Parts: sequence; structure tokens; C-alpha cells
Amino acid sequence: MNSFYLKPKFFETLKGYTKDQLIKDIVAGIIVAIIALPLSIALALASGVEPACGVYTAIFAGFIVALFGGSTVQIAGPTAAFATVVAGIVATKGMSGLIIASLMAGIILILMGVLRLGTLIKYVPKTITVGFTAGIAVTIFLGQIKDFLGLTYIDGAKPIEAIEKIEANIHNISTFNWQSLLVGAACLAILIIYPRFEKRVPPSLIAVVVGALLVLLIPALNNGTYTIGELYDIPSGFPKFTLGNISIKVDDIISLIPNALTIAILAGIESLLSCVVADGMVNQKHNPNAELVAQGLGNMASVAFGGIPATGAIARTAANIKNGGRTPLSGMVHSLVLLLVVLFLMPLAKLIPMPCIAAILFIVAYNMSEWRSFLKIIKEKDICNIVVMCLTFALTVIFDLVVAIVVGLALHFVMILAKKIKEK
Repeated sequence: MNSFYLKPKFFETLKGYTKDQLIKDIVAGIIVAIIALPLSIALALASGVEPACGVYTAIFAGFIVALFGGSTVQIAGPTAAFATVVAGIVATKGMSGLIIASLMAGIILILMGVLRLGTLIKYVPKTITVGFTAGIAVTIFLGQIKDFLGLTYIDGAKPIEAIEKIEANIHNISTFNWQSLLVGAACLAILIIYPRFEKRVPPSLIAVVVGALLVLLIPALNNGTYTIGELYDIPSGFPKFTLGNISIKVDDIISLIPNALTIAILAGIESLLSCVVADGMVNQKHNPNAELVAQGLGNMASVAFGGIPATGAIARTAANIKNGGRTPLSGMVHSLVLLLVVLFLMPLAKLIPMPCIAAILFIVAYNMSEWRSFLKIIKEKDICNIVVMCLTFALTVIFDLVVAIVVGLALHFVMILAKKIKEK
């Protein structure tokens, strides 16, 4: 039976697999796990969930996508693209709503793969992906100003939208804490300067260690600088199965359909874009439909064990390739190493200062901002492309990703139609 979704790349790579490649995959998996740990924690906090949820996502989604995926080198886990979407769902529907929406998204992704819709990625214009990616980056940046400056929202506000975050930061600027700023600035400096001189050890890991030591060893910095452990519970042991506590009602399913579609579409776009980038780096060709099925299974497994929505992570996939990973085994090793961290070392995460997390997310926002592509599209002086990109960007920041993508796509196709009519 020539069914694409029954042919994961993992099983193809077993033929002719060598001991040398096994060693390279193990080393690459360990390095990617070290990179993924602080990022997973930071992205979970940016998503409005407990820090461990991000690591659970990398463990379960990462392993399933590697095992069943259509790419030999894809690394899946929590990404910045999902942060604002997840935060909005959790704030309005709670964790149960997020689980239901993610399960529905998983089913949609599987159906997209089965129906051979993976090739449709080429029809999503770059102007829209650049626009909403830059918008997400701005939203993430605004959301981290609070912890970087050590602000306290004295009115108990929990802003979700970008405008609300700006207003809350301005309203509570009087609670500014210089200790938090100093710790955050030190971590940010490490993240910017360290990679210029040394690339073997992930800068985010160095920043986390240095930030924790600063707060732990210098009493003056400890005063007023919150750590993860002071604000969140840090569980240890194997992640618990969460689906048994979920009550699914028809009304909930109907109300969460837009969220499920958002998660599915975003996961599909991000994952397949990551696969395309990886293809160019390893001179291979991924199976887009198998990848969609794997992403669906991975998202369902993630939320079943306390995680959040996942997608292919371009930066971690690139790190995997650069460190010698060439088969899905490296992705599995990455997940297993993180599982060992959860089982034995996770309580150490409570020592990480919140300003350090904010600094890491500042860099994440910068790296995903697509500012070079943004400027390139503007310099090309195609009015239609500029309008679509800027409108998608603005709607992502002001409203949400669903509105931005729907309006952006609609405007894009209307402008294409108008051009064809004009040419006739």
C-alpha cells in the first residue's frame, strides 16, 4: 500500500545506518536538548502556562514527530509562534480549553496529511508569513518588559493583548525594580556577546546559570528579583496523563473550533517551513503529508501529558543539523535527554530569575522578527505586497493571529484578482 503517512522517514533511515552516524545523532540530540531546555521553559511562561509544560511539549511532541515525521532532521517542540495564541486560549478557556482545542487541531492536521494537503504550503504568500511572524515577535517582546524591569501589576492585571500590555506597563512603571533590570541586562549581554566568541555551549544555558548565580550569591540582587520557583510550582517525576480529568461538551467543541483551526494552520505552516529550510541544509526532500500527520499526533500526545501545542522549531532543527544529526534518532535522543532532566533535575529550574527568562525571550523575539525580510519587501516597492504584509502585521499585534491570517489571505487574493482584471 503506497500510503504516504505510513512511511515515516525514521524507518527509511534504518537501512544502511552506521555506528558513526549513531554517535553523531546522539551527540546532536544531547546538544539540542541543552538548547531546548531554557527555551522550552521560557516559551511556556510566555504562553501563560507552568514552566514544566514547555519541557513536556518538547519531550512528547519532539519524540512523536521524530518517530513518525516526514523529515529526517526536524526537531519539534514549543515555539514562539504559538505563545500569544496559547496565552489567549488559556486566559479565556483555561487549560481544559487548550487541551480540547489542541486535540481538535491534531485531528485536523492528521486529516490534512491524509488528504495530501501538505503541498498547499507553497500557496501561502511570504508577505503574510513575514507579517504575522513579525507581529508575534512584537507581542512577545512587549510581554517580557514586565519581568525584565521587575514591574508589579498592583491592580492584579493580566493583560493579553499588546495594547493592554503597553497600558499595564505604563500604569505600573513606578514599581520598577533596579535589581531585576541589572540581572536581566547581564543575561541579555551574555546572549548577545557570548556567541561572538564561543558557539559550542548554548548562550541561553550560560545566561541561565549566570543569572541564577547572581541572584543566589549577591544579596543585593536577590531583593525584589523573582525567580521561577517563587512564582510557579516546579513538579518532578514523570509527567501525568491529563486527559482523564477533561470533560468535553458539545458547546465547548463548537466554541473552540476557531482556536483549533488556528493551531492546526500555524503548526502546519511553521513545521513545513522548517522542513523546507532543513531540506536546503542537508540536500534532502521531506514528505510534507507525513509531516502533517506526525505533527497532529505530536500535538495530541503533548497535551495528553501536560504540554502545549508544538510545531517544527527552525532554530533547533538547524542546530541539530549543524551538530551532525542526520536521522530522526537525534530528535528522539533530544526528547529522552529532556525526560531525564524532568525526572532528576527539574527542581533546579526554580532558581532561574524571571528577568533572565525575559532576556531569552527578547532574543527569541528578535530572531523571529523577520525584520530583514520585512525591509526587503518594502524596498521592492510592490504596493500590494507591502499593504498585505503591513496589515497582517498590524492585525496580529492589535487583534490576534486568526484575524490577521484570514484578512491577510483575503486581501492577497483580492489584489491578485484585481491585477488580472486590470491586465485584461
